[in-house]
Amino acid sequence: MVYDNPDGVKIGLEIHVQLNKLNTKLFCACSTDYHNSEPNTHVCPVCLGLPGSLPVLNRRAVEFAMKVGLALNCEIVEQTQFHRKNYYYPDLPKGFQITQYDFPIASNGKVVIDGEDGEHIIRIKRAHMEEDPGKLMHIGSIEKSKGTLINYNRSGMALIEIVTEPDMRSPKEARRFLDKLRSIMEYLDVFDGDLEGAMRVDANISVMGGERVEVKNISSHKGVEKAALYEIMRQKNFVRRGGKVVLETRHFDELRGVTLSMRSKEEEHDYRYFPEPDLVPLRVADKVPEIIKTLPELPDAKRKRFKTQYGMADMHAKALTSDIKVANFYEEVAQLVDPKAAAVWVADILKGELNYRDISVDAFKVEDMAEIIRFVSSGNITERSGVEIIRTILDKGGDPASIVKEKGLVKVEENIVTKAVDETLEENPEALQDYLRGKEKSLNFLVGQVMKKTAGRSDAKTAREMLLDKIKKLSPK
Repeated sequence: MVYDNPDGVKIGLEIHVQLNKLNTKLFCACSTDYHNSEPNTHVCPVCLGLPGSLPVLNRRAVEFAMKVGLALNCEIVEQTQFHRKNYYYPDLPKGFQITQYDFPIASNGKVVIDGEDGEHIIRIKRAHMEEDPGKLMHIGSIEKSKGTLINYNRSGMALIEIVTEPDMRSPKEARRFLDKLRSIMEYLDVFDGDLEGAMRVDANISVMGGERVEVKNISSHKGVEKAALYEIMRQKNFVRRGGKVVLETRHFDELRGVTLSMRSKEEEHDYRYFPEPDLVPLRVADKVPEIIKTLPELPDAKRKRFKTQYGMADMHAKALTSDIKVANFYEEVAQLVDPKAAAVWVADILKGELNYRDISVDAFKVEDMAEIIRFVSSGNITERSGVEIIRTILDKGGDPASIVKEKGLVKVEENIVTKAVDETLEENPEALQDYLRGKEKSLNFLVGQVMKKTAGRSDAKTAREMLLDKIKKLSPK
């Protein structure tokens, strides 16, 4: 199937990734561990832009940026240089931002995602380094704020801005790209995506060949998808009414789920870029071989290895490798029990329970997962009981053996299941007749009744087989 993109949707993203695994900021020695600190306590003359202060480049930040570029299949530039991007905004105390302009550290890359019609390539136009501004905190909504507070703790944090080509054809593809990008960043160990401000997105959206509209500072992947859905519909309706979409910048109100016009879109010449006089040009190409050696196994490579090494289905390999913590957890479990069984339990069941509760795999022990799989594989408990143990551990704590004992989850003996089958058929003659008349769903109902009578401690597959055997004996020849 080829996705024809009937509305001509084009989405390009500008993603600001905060390199918050660094110990210090991009141009000064202030600590990056500011998230639980009082406002304006992680600052110095450099990140406050005080007169006479001079920036000193964080060498490790450059190495992090090169790792990101290589992981995105980019070309690393021979020599880069920082520029001043001049504009006034209260969160930018210097009146300019130090960034890379003509010579981004990385460019011409690509990321492969699951698109609307199979694998889809998103081209990376450039990835460049820059400093983070401070954070504005509006009192009330942005359009009706009674005042604004400024926290400069974030000012000067190292960012890498990743700019894509407008290759995404739907909000769903935009979200999938961001999910893949976050996964790559976490594999590289250059940022913690759970920290506030770790990844912020500007989305450039156009439809029907019209001008692009930039939606600024969206803070979540779900928010990007919602903002794009709204903006596509807004632009389509505007064009249908005879309007012409113009180049502008809009704000996404996440509470209301709408975009609001902020200003006309600035062009590059509005920023009056010029080389940063306090920082010399930086030759980085010579370090590429050294940086390549530090790259870890990335999600796509790990997915291929999991399929080959553990013989698992592609859907399980994708689910397990999208999160580095889940991938590592799985491999530890796979050393203790059958890898294929571990793939099913971790990818299909445990991950689903974790996502439902919005918690990390760190909340579960490798040994507990292995023990549950052993219980099920040995026939001591049913799969349903295994799921119940996982839920109990996540919600109330405990260990598998104790929960089995406390809840009486040991699998019932075959004679008890036989009795439950007989009683079920005797009590539900209409369902039996429906099945004999060809209604397959009636058999599922009967299996459910057997499970209910055995308090879920019988195996559903066994109950089904026993029911069929009994029905075969009861039905006229």
